Amino acid sequence: MKHIKFTLFCLVALLALNSCKKDFLQQNDPDANSISNSFKTENDVLLAVNGCYSLLRSGNTIGEGSDLWTDQRSDDTGTNDNQSNAGEPFGFNNFSLIPTNSYLYTHWLAMYAVIANCNIVLSNIDKVSFAVPATKQKYKAEAEFIRALIYFHMVREWGDVPLVTTQLTSTEDITANTARTKQAAVYTQIVADLKDAAGSPLPATQSVGVIGRISLAAVNTLLGQVYLTMATTQDAGAKTANLNDALTYLTNAYNAKTFGNLSDIPYTDVFDVTKKSTCPELIWQIVNIQGDPVYSSSIAANSQATGETTDSQKPSTSLGDNVTHDLVNEYESGDPRMAFSIKFANAPTVKDWYVTKFRDVSSGAGKNGYGGNDWILMRYADVILMLAETNMYLGNTAVATQYLDMVRTRAGMPTYEVSSADPAYSASFPTLKLAILHERRVELAFEHHRWFDLLRTFTTDELVTYFHNKSQANFGSALLSNFTTKDRFYPIPFNETKLDPVKMYQNPGY
Repeated sequence: MKHIKFTLFCLVALLALNSCKKDFLQQNDPDANSISNSFKTENDVLLAVNGCYSLLRSGNTIGEGSDLWTDQRSDDTGTNDNQSNAGEPFGFNNFSLIPTNSYLYTHWLAMYAVIANCNIVLSNIDKVSFAVPATKQKYKAEAEFIRALIYFHMVREWGDVPLVTTQLTSTEDITANTARTKQAAVYTQIVADLKDAAGSPLPATQSVGVIGRISLAAVNTLLGQVYLTMATTQDAGAKTANLNDALTYLTNAYNAKTFGNLSDIPYTDVFDVTKKSTCPELIWQIVNIQGDPVYSSSIAANSQATGETTDSQKPSTSLGDNVTHDLVNEYESGDPRMAFSIKFANAPTVKDWYVTKFRDVSSGAGKNGYGGNDWILMRYADVILMLAETNMYLGNTAVATQYLDMVRTRAGMPTYEVSSADPAYSASFPTLKLAILHERRVELAFEHHRWFDLLRTFTTDELVTYFHNKSQANFGSALLSNFTTKDRFYPIPFNETKLDPVKMYQNPGY
């Protein structure tokens, strides 16, 4: 089994790198995995780094279709039809995951494939001579950033995970690395990778011509989010230090913005396919090509419910991307983000809410639904709300409120002070902490933040209470009563634990 796993990683790496040279597979030993022999020129390294970016497009990693392990795990979306509820995907929404879930295992393998590709780049880049040293540092920073990003997702999803930072070239290497590493060590590596990237000559922001590649603004955004997460989920003794670090890096990201006020950017512009290359709120995105059968976006067509035409010209035969009534009920009266983001489908076979936030009804996308929507991974409203959250934890209430109001004002909503005087608002969000969590929910809905926001905001026991206090009627077939302390983390896939039941120990409750 270990040999099979090693072969899979190598094949994935080969697929990502096989365009480096025509003689890529012409090796002295046809049975050897001499990937390192292909790193000879700067262009070889560039193609390898591009391969790392390319793997992020998949719904099995963090692409637009990765809602199964993010939003569907939260209280925002889910499946609500008999066919879906009978299959493995429903386990995420229904809190009934088991270690043999094939979707979960596919996700695990895909995430480690990204890490393996990044490790190949980082293990071989020093073999190549660069005309300009800064170019090498930028490629290295990109690989480190992507590796850190994937590990950040994995440590929040599974807790302790195997930490591999070098290219694995033998079954002995695989055996030595078939072991879970404690969260603290994983976070240490994440921070180290991101700090190295932060000190590199990356561009300050993404710009026309390089949309889709990371910038220092993206590095600072992720590093700030990592420190904020560590502050609330890791060593309590380091909470203040981590919050101050979060404040530093999030402020760096905020100061890199190229616009004046957030309110200068209409909310709808953020998701307008005609403005995706020019909208200054976007920090980093996965670029899709409108009309292209392979590299287009399908999120608009897939979100749309039967009988509707808001999202795509492609006719739908499904319920679309179903929205929980729990989220529908959380929108404040008159919030224009609700009217833009969701709609009630009135077809007899639907009669429910679906997502309209991602739209492309253009002739370029056409009736095949080959949309031009880029998948937004980072934007400034998120940074601003994380600054509100960080300042709130540090006791800087006035500053936290100012950041919160930037987002509310752009949306056309009353300030926090005014809204707090509304009995309905204050009853639903009695603390600034809950008000910020609410604002993140409605501002960033369906952008795959919600589950991680819940993990960062609540302790495990608080999270259980949070879900159990919700109304079952607002969740359809998904049973809130299934949620227990075990559901903070996913189960380690069975195919991994059986490799070494001691070192690849299962999470509690599974």
